[in-house]
Amino acid sequence: MAQAAVAHVEGQQHPIKLYLVVWGWLFVLSTCSYLVDYFGIHGYLRWSLILLYAILVPPVLVLVFVGIMVFESNYTLFTRIIFFGAGT
Repeated sequence: MAQAAVAHVEGQQHPIKLYLVVWGWLFVLSTCSYLVDYFGIHGYLRWSLILLYAILVPPVLVLVFVGIMVFESNYTLFTRIIFFGAGT
């Protein structure tokens, strides 16, 4: 019974730094949103900011992530070839 209770308590815990970083970025984005309304930015500037942050940045970040994964996959392949050989 004691082992079951211990197993139930254990689990994955995210570091507090992750939460603070996410909340920090949410604060920055909210501040930018309020400043756009406060300064009365309208027209092409407002729409270019929306296009930049909401439409263009996420795909660019996905492409960066894909590039990192391609680099890591090549590293893994070369490491396996070096240590295990090319095969028959």
